[in-house]
Amino acid sequence: MLEGPKVSQSELAKRFGVSQPQICRIIKNKERILSEWHRNGDPERKRKREGKDAALEAALLRWVEGACAADLPVSGPLLQLKAKHLAEALGRPDLEPSGGWLAHFGARHNLAFKKPLAEKGDAEQPTAEHWAGVVLPGLLRNYTPSEIYACGETGVLLPASSPGKGESAGDRLTLLLCANADGSEKAPLRVVGESPRPRCLQGVNLGQMPWSYRAGSLAGMTALLFAEWLQEFNEGMRRQGKSVLLLLTKHETHPYLQLSNVRMVFIPPATALAQPLDHGIASDLKGHYRRRLLRWLPAERGTGQPTLLDALHMLAQAWGDVRPGLVTSCFRAAGFSPDAEALALTLAPGLLSQEQLERRTLMDEELEHDGETVEADRDGGTAEDEDTGEPAAVQPCPSEREVWGSLATLRRYLECRATSPDLFQAFYELEDAVHMVLAG
Repeated sequence: MLEGPKVSQSELAKRFGVSQPQICRIIKNKERILSEWHRNGDPERKRKREGKDAALEAALLRWVEGACAADLPVSGPLLQLKAKHLAEALGRPDLEPSGGWLAHFGARHNLAFKKPLAEKGDAEQPTAEHWAGVVLPGLLRNYTPSEIYACGETGVLLPASSPGKGESAGDRLTLLLCANADGSEKAPLRVVGESPRPRCLQGVNLGQMPWSYRAGSLAGMTALLFAEWLQEFNEGMRRQGKSVLLLLTKHETHPYLQLSNVRMVFIPPATALAQPLDHGIASDLKGHYRRRLLRWLPAERGTGQPTLLDALHMLAQAWGDVRPGLVTSCFRAAGFSPDAEALALTLAPGLLSQEQLERRTLMDEELEHDGETVEADRDGGTAEDEDTGEPAAVQPCPSEREVWGSLATLRRYLECRATSPDLFQAFYELEDAVHMVLAG
């Protein structure tokens, strides 16, 4: 209308039922208003409402525009994660972008969060047989076994905890497992629990632990938590200078992200192939975890049931107990290894079951010795001391309870002062050595 025949401002004010000064301001700011309208493009919008944190929204909008210009997919979980990172950079670490905040931000800026590229065209996806027989082998040929990773979740239960520890009996934990096809690398465990701030983790230097803990609704994985882990995994591969293939099942909590060093490939749900984790990796970890739980001797340790912190350490130890050879066998059994033979799909599961049966037998034999105590000869050396007339200088052999107390003190020191997760591997080996001495 402003571009048509000349009309007085008073006439326009009467026609639209507004004041003449308002028409004057619109004409004066015509270029800015048109620019913002073209950028947002919502013909139904009548007011320009700003969010509560204009600086954060401006920074996030610039990032979205850059991603769209580079033809990168922008999903809701990824946008929430980026908003959190920007908020921390702007000095707002307490801000938690919710789904409602994301919806209002998208409405203000006319953003539509479309399906990720991996989820488009589901009707045009190849059949399960074609994917398993043609698509997957073609993918695997482009990577070495050390560059082929698979990830997925499994669940474990916490034992009943002693009062005041901050956890309750039967609490569930979700574990995110990730390993490569030759077993040379297992990513540190990502554990999801229900408690956002467990008391037993207070004072622990969480950045230097061989595990990481996050809180999720009902102790389950969420799209936001998974997107955060993906970004960290990609950064780890970037530091190593590796470009890798990541195979995972399609799920609503597994958003697709365009990453610099990680190519995500979703396994079609209809395929007969199972995750390598389901071929024995997850069950082997759980077996080691159960063995360590049963090996926990409250009477000797002078404590109650294991806390969440104790369970996290036992889970990290159990993950370390999963041998590279077993991981490789599970990848071959699942058909996710470049040198996997067709017979492996039928033979490998039986072999793994026999191996697991033998391991369980060894566990049972070890558990039979866990309750035995080591008799200490407290009189050794006293005769020689009496002959010389000097006071006894030899300390008595510590009891099992004192040994476990010393190990607990050392572990707590490492939890508070450790500068590298590798220190805990040495501690875990020491703890296992003490178990072997007591069992012998």
